[in-house]
Amino acid sequence: MPMSRLWSQLALACLWITLPTCLAQAAPLTIEELRIEAAQASMPEVTSALLDQYANSISVWRQAKEFTSLKHLVQRSGDQLWQAAKRQVAAGHTDDRALYWTRLSLTQYLRQQPLAISLTDQERLLLIGTLEASSRGRLDLDYTQTAAKKILITGFDPFLLDSNLRQSNPSGFLALSLDGAIIEHSGIRAEINSVTIPVRYADFDAGLVESVLAPYYAANSVDLIVTISMGRTDFDLEHFPGRRRSASAPDNLNQLAGGSDSNPVIPRLGNALITGPEFVEFSLPYTILLQAAGKFAINDRRQVTTLEKTFEAESLKQLAESIAVRGSGGGYLSNEISYRSIRLKDLLGSTIPTGHIHTPRMPTFDRNMLEAIKDQVRTMLNLTLTKI
Repeated sequence: MPMSRLWSQLALACLWITLPTCLAQAAPLTIEELRIEAAQASMPEVTSALLDQYANSISVWRQAKEFTSLKHLVQRSGDQLWQAAKRQVAAGHTDDRALYWTRLSLTQYLRQQPLAISLTDQERLLLIGTLEASSRGRLDLDYTQTAAKKILITGFDPFLLDSNLRQSNPSGFLALSLDGAIIEHSGIRAEINSVTIPVRYADFDAGLVESVLAPYYAANSVDLIVTISMGRTDFDLEHFPGRRRSASAPDNLNQLAGGSDSNPVIPRLGNALITGPEFVEFSLPYTILLQAAGKFAINDRRQVTTLEKTFEAESLKQLAESIAVRGSGGGYLSNEISYRSIRLKDLLGSTIPTGHIHTPRMPTFDRNMLEAIKDQVRTMLNLTLTKI
């Protein structure tokens, strides 16, 4: 049976439920979920790669008789999806996209399809949030192996999908491929854990980054935090993240930052604008990172844009009186996750070295490029072990 037909049959969960229940008005899909059908037609080999997880999850959910057990089952399904995606990557399926599209297919189901119990809109949103968290590795953040050092990395979903529906994100692949990995250098061992982050302004405004990272900064319980995203031609170590949004690119819900080069805007944290300096400085051991040999150059990127000019910044003191337009990481969410993580570290008085790495941009899906990026990032992390 063609995969497109199989997806259609699985999506028609109403065939498994009584017809009167199916006729209830469904909640509208998100912009991300509305792309699923086109993605299934464009790359069925990707969207069906975790099809068994999709089918098994729905089968289990439909057996729940009350909300608490359903929530537990959804959480377990999300974790199982994360683990399955990791296994596929470990087996040589170098691709982060199957996790992204399968997660969306499951949130679509939770948003619209009937189950054995009736659900309020609020309960459905709670289930979707549970699936989001568990399928992004947040239940898998346990350091259980014998290692002297602990490293936490974050990656992102694919983005700009209306321009390139088949887009992958090397940082998401890195999160899957390095989660749980043990690295060693000069006799020092480290365990890596990872999470993936959605490309959605609303999640950032709601404090997602802070909720993920605050426990580690508060307890100084890891030795290195590196946020990673896809960027420019080479690797860039983003030295001076900026506070404000100015990018013209939409997020994955087609929401805009609301800022521009002439009017950069301050992000929110809950109900208030985020407080903090206009620029912060990363604390990665960048001189050793620059020595990581591989296919791509590695740059200590210090170029920032203020309301007055674009220039190479030498120090925070030089930026003290400026209004940020773009940090060294730009004016989009990759710059923002870096700013938020460093701001939080400083606010909580943490000593954990923290910073952002932009990987080379991958215009079309390229397994060889992904492997080269992974090898070089792994080398970078290895080299840090004598400095953290």
